[in-house]
Amino acid sequence: MTEAVRVTGTAGVQQPVRVDEDEPVRVHEDEPVAHDPHPLTQHVQRLVQRVRAVDRRRPLVWDLLVTGFFVTAGLVDFAGGGWRNVAHNTGVPGRLVLVLTLGLTVPLLWRRRRPMAALAVMVLFGTVNGGTGAMLQVALVQLIVLFNIALRLPLRTLGRAGALMLVPLVVGTVRYPRGSWDQQIVPQVWAYALIALLGIAVRSRQDYTQALVERAHRLEVERDQQAQLAAAAERTRIAREMHDIIGHNLSVITGLADGGRYAAAKSPEHAAKALDAIGSTSRQALAELRRLLDVLRDDVPEAAALTPQPSLTDLDRLLDGVRSAGLPVRTAFRGRAVPLPQGQQLTVYRVVQEALTNTLKHGGPGATAAVDIAYADDGVTVTVTDTGRGGPPARDGSTPDPDAFRSGRGLTGMQERTSLYAGTLEAGPRPLPATGWQVRLHLPKISASPAPTAPEETAR
Repeated sequence: MTEAVRVTGTAGVQQPVRVDEDEPVRVHEDEPVAHDPHPLTQHVQRLVQRVRAVDRRRPLVWDLLVTGFFVTAGLVDFAGGGWRNVAHNTGVPGRLVLVLTLGLTVPLLWRRRRPMAALAVMVLFGTVNGGTGAMLQVALVQLIVLFNIALRLPLRTLGRAGALMLVPLVVGTVRYPRGSWDQQIVPQVWAYALIALLGIAVRSRQDYTQALVERAHRLEVERDQQAQLAAAAERTRIAREMHDIIGHNLSVITGLADGGRYAAAKSPEHAAKALDAIGSTSRQALAELRRLLDVLRDDVPEAAALTPQPSLTDLDRLLDGVRSAGLPVRTAFRGRAVPLPQGQQLTVYRVVQEALTNTLKHGGPGATAAVDIAYADDGVTVTVTDTGRGGPPARDGSTPDPDAFRSGRGLTGMQERTSLYAGTLEAGPRPLPATGWQVRLHLPKISASPAPTAPEETAR
């Protein structure tokens, strides 16, 4: 059974991928394969996460529980007399043993907030513990504080903590020697070193995990930003295409409708031709708009026919439509045609289309236009001029403000298209005494497949 699965690719575009259930899925050798962890591992991870969650939410409660546990264990050892089984001096007074037990366990409450102060207090009582020969086993609680120091404080502080913990050990060994000194000191030193290394290992693991989390968060933010930029660029491109398609065709339709209204009274035949041209232009605009909107659909058939974007070969059809709307247009091609990529051809087409559309909108009656396309070794230069009023008419009938024309979406779209190919675009009123508007586009030469050729020098 074959199933179509959509995979999100570049810029969020979904691409269908065929997956056959009867065939095994092949994984690239370099790609890591995720395996489900062992159930026992999952259980331990969940338990550790719950303990850490409680610790993060209520650290004081957790510190009280840990401290209370060891205080209770020490008091049970004191009350039951179990400490005498390992003591070097069983004649230590009971009150002193009780004080030592509390002094070695209660400072655990501050092991995270003030670990060095807590360790100093415990070392003080530990020195008395070793000097009196009580040798309470609860003194091993100092290792928990040592672990917290290795986990949270700098290494130089860890070195001072290790040196501090050697004081009770040396005092007990000197006061009550049992065998050689290395049999009493070396095992304890190894225990201290192992606890310190364990704290360093856990700290390194936490730092590594935190770095991975920060990197993943940063990559996620960058991915979202790239997706937003891609979406904004796509929206801009679609808006630019819709403006060029709808704006031009509506301008042509407006010109045809105005001409047909005047011709209806005098020449019904010309009015009928104008209506036919309006219908043809409307259908063409609708077809282009539907093709553009189909790009946004997710359920586009795989075998759907793809219509190419307009190119230089479509200029004649564009100019014929403008002429039918009542704007005389003269064209001229100069030089030997330079091969242009499809994107540059579309840019030339849209710039000519937008310039002529602006002439239809703002040129006024009696305006004419000229399109000059000059090929050279360094690229192509397109110049579109008209003899109209050069901008939208002012309310008081004075000379139009060029900035008002320059602020429209059409010129912005032309500038965006030009910048994609490192070209230059100049638009503004023609120098006096000439009237009208001029748009000049230059696109540098880029190697591409051969473009439609034009005569070396022709004029229409």
